[in-house]
Amino acid sequence: MSPELTWLYSTQLFGIKLGLENVHKLLAALELPGAGMKFIHVAGTNGKGSTCAFMHAMMQAAGINAGIFTSPHLIRFNERIRDAEREITNDEIESGLKKIRELVANWETHPTFFEIAFALALDWFRQRGHEWIILETGLGGRLDATNAITPEVSVITRIGYDHMEQLGDSLTKIASEKAGIIKPGVPVVTGMQDPAALAVIERTAKAQKSPLLLVDAPLTESKLGLAGPHQAWNASIALEAVREAGIRLPSVILEQALLDVRWPGRFQSLCDGEVILDGAHNVEAAMVLAGTWEQQFEREKAEIIFASAKDKDTPGVMEALSPIAASWNFTAFQSPRASTPEQLRQYLTHFDAPKVPVTLHENLAAALKPRARHRRLICGSLYLVGEALALLEGEAKAFQSSLQ
Repeated sequence: MSPELTWLYSTQLFGIKLGLENVHKLLAALELPGAGMKFIHVAGTNGKGSTCAFMHAMMQAAGINAGIFTSPHLIRFNERIRDAEREITNDEIESGLKKIRELVANWETHPTFFEIAFALALDWFRQRGHEWIILETGLGGRLDATNAITPEVSVITRIGYDHMEQLGDSLTKIASEKAGIIKPGVPVVTGMQDPAALAVIERTAKAQKSPLLLVDAPLTESKLGLAGPHQAWNASIALEAVREAGIRLPSVILEQALLDVRWPGRFQSLCDGEVILDGAHNVEAAMVLAGTWEQQFEREKAEIIFASAKDKDTPGVMEALSPIAASWNFTAFQSPRASTPEQLRQYLTHFDAPKVPVTLHENLAAALKPRARHRRLICGSLYLVGEALALLEGEAKAFQSSLQ
């Protein structure tokens, strides 16, 4: 790994520090964002990345080379910062990080990994001359580094329980953090929410005098490039947001854009359909994943290769997946955040789990070695999915492990 990128990863030791003071200071020092840059800002618990992917595909179809900033990456850091033409290159990462590293060398409060990555992205988007940029929040919304900008449109996808240590232990508290991206007078688009979450969004939009557009139906008239009924909701929200931004597409071009969209690690099919990758890592996402599996494969069960982070509701995720499990294959991903396979096996005792074969594996490569008796589902964490994608596509040497 290059010296500057090694430095960036080392800043993960500073952890996640929610707050905007430092990122405002960093962006001001870099004179960011650049003049004329317009943003669509996306927060939510589930569906953020897919919704961003749909919007990016629509903009590309409309002839707009928009920038897009998402996280985490699956294989390499470059995936986080890209446009319709390409990802940021290694050389561009190096030169951009060198500038930032020199700038912050003597700062009393050092910027975090995510703040630096966000600043690097905006700097690259400015150099590329992008007018439109799609931003996915990293964690929460109100105090997330991406909230240092003012967008043309705010988007809030489905809100559920995740990151409760940082965001709160109720949907009302979590929704308050997500709704923190709503800016005065800026339109906000959302879909069907739990009543408690929707009440917070409505109240916040009213206080900010922001028009609220509630998407109340999935997009059913077009075929989508992403599988699962939930993606029809994400596509509908994305379409409403793009329209609110003033971008219109003829129906034929729109239909092709929706069909062409790709978002790795979200019910992604590999090995001629014998392996499915999905990054579902909270209970609601796992329920959606199980439902999508049953829709796609009917009564067929899955040989589940599973790993999870220590700070997740892992028993809840496993319980949601248990109806489709032909077997459990517990492993870990390359991070101190990962639960051990032994811990995962113990979680099976937390609920009335159907009795199916259980095997523990030292790592993902070991879990993939035995011959599969059923179609495989690799899930439980995006970090595991990233490892799997690198391994199965012959890019294991390119894989960059990350804590964030």
